[in-house]
Amino acid sequence: MVRVTPELLSWADRIFVMDKSHRNRLSRKFRDSLRGKVVTCFDIPDEFDFMEPALLQLLEQRLTPSLGKPEKAHPTAEET
Repeated sequence: MVRVTPELLSWADRIFVMDKSHRNRLSRKFRDSLRGKVVTCFDIPDEFDFMEPALLQLLEQRLTPSLGKPEKAHPTAEET
């Protein structure tokens, strides 16, 4: 687990949180570090086990629209 610090937030353009309580805690503790940042809340309840397949599926569903579609990888030598 990586703990949030002002230094960690300094390089971020966008910050994603699971639920509103996470967003509220982040806002209270790091208000100054969040200026000019976009914080997106996925409204996913904190009731899943670490790396639970259902959680991963929800994260993928909620995160993909925020990040856009991945770029196609460069072709390998065999594909050209």
